[in-house]
Amino acid sequence: MSKRVGILTGGGDCCGLNPAIRGAVYRAHDFDYEVFGIKDGWRGLIDGNIVKIDLQDVEELVDKSGTILGTSRTNPFKMENGVERVISTIKNYGLDALLAMGGEDTLGVASRLYKECKVKIVGAPKTMDNDLSSTDFTFGFDSAVTRAVEAMKSLEDTGKSHHRVMILEVMGRYAGWVALYTGLASGADWILLPEEEPDIEEMCKQLQRVYARKKYALVVVSEGIKLPSIGIEKEELDQFGHMILRKREIGQVLADLICEKTSLETRHAVIGHIQRGGIPTVFDRMLGLRTGVKAMELIAKEDFGKMAAMNGDKIISVPLEEATKEIKIVNKEWLDFAKIFFK
Repeated sequence: MSKRVGILTGGGDCCGLNPAIRGAVYRAHDFDYEVFGIKDGWRGLIDGNIVKIDLQDVEELVDKSGTILGTSRTNPFKMENGVERVISTIKNYGLDALLAMGGEDTLGVASRLYKECKVKIVGAPKTMDNDLSSTDFTFGFDSAVTRAVEAMKSLEDTGKSHHRVMILEVMGRYAGWVALYTGLASGADWILLPEEEPDIEEMCKQLQRVYARKKYALVVVSEGIKLPSIGIEKEELDQFGHMILRKREIGQVLADLICEKTSLETRHAVIGHIQRGGIPTVFDRMLGLRTGVKAMELIAKEDFGKMAAMNGDKIISVPLEEATKEIKIVNKEWLDFAKIFFK
């Protein structure tokens, strides 16, 4: 008897999701599985919002960003009867297995459903933050960094022309991978990451040294850094307990600090959600396709509670619990490497 598999995409959208859906559906076709798209992440299972998807629905998705299934930051464990409604929908639609594509939050829910409710579920590693453990890279990251580097190079042009310090604020929440790669790949003169307390005095000295040489300077800052002038006591939390960072204005605060301490004319830009869209890079297309295929193969083997992960040049399986136990942050080796270029 053919299996019925449900696919959902949760959390923030990013490049690679649609290719991953495509890979999963194509591989499911080899197993003669019926595939159902669950709309808007875990919200779709709570509300029973599910549609059948076939090859014709996904065959043109390889170069498309976003997700045709929609997404949300819904946490069924934080909603009244949320988990019960998820289980009920799975039974009502006769779903034999689930494939959840997401990051720490979405796959954290998947891990709990597998462990606590015995839901037959596997995962695929999606997040532009690149902060999932047990995988070298997550799809969405490479495209996000590519967008950010393009933005930084545009800021460099105007910074040179007007002899200014130019700041680019990027996403990444509590992990600084996007800021790190953006800064290194664009030749930034200073990078501020959530993993290390900002040394404002040293940064300003460095920017003055750089400005004396070339009459402009470039700074990349991650949205999740802590600055003494920004309080956190009134910041809003989402259903997963994370601060909603959209109102923090880190870039503006940092620009004011630099201007005050150096007297250098400083401007900032926030790339924001532009990082999530655009044409997926080849890397993200390939990683999405490969992890989507691998996830469906895990379902075929009934190897549940696992996530498709990149390990070197191979796609392997790792326990969901291990992948979501703690976020992968920028370590000291990377921090020391970045500082080689702060001269």
